[in-house]
Amino acid sequence: MIDEKEKEDVEEVREILGVVSKEIPALIKGIIASVFSEEAGKDMGRAVAAFYKELKEAGMPEQTAVRMAENYMSTFTSLGDVLKKAVSGKGEFKGEEIGEEISRKIREELSKKHGEEEKEEE
Repeated sequence: MIDEKEKEDVEEVREILGVVSKEIPALIKGIIASVFSEEAGKDMGRAVAAFYKELKEAGMPEQTAVRMAENYMSTFTSLGDVLKKAVSGKGEFKGEEIGEEISRKIREELSKKHGEEEKEEE
């Protein structure tokens, strides 16, 4: 049987997960807003241009410099895509599903721990 302390621990974890599942999407939305703001776009353009300029000044061939600058820029857009999927729920897990999965894993671990304690008592 699960004792009172374990019940309190499970309840505390449940409360924490409830808060986390509500706060993380808001945090990610804030990050997305800052990543896709007008200022962020300007910064990204300046960063890519500076990267390209450095490559050219270092003697990199035109095609290679362009390709590397495109790849560099794609890291920014890829990050944005990942964040958008996380918020929209189109990724592997939605916020609620992540919380449920974490809860399930915690219950499994508590069950294992409880089973080990029973074996030790025998």
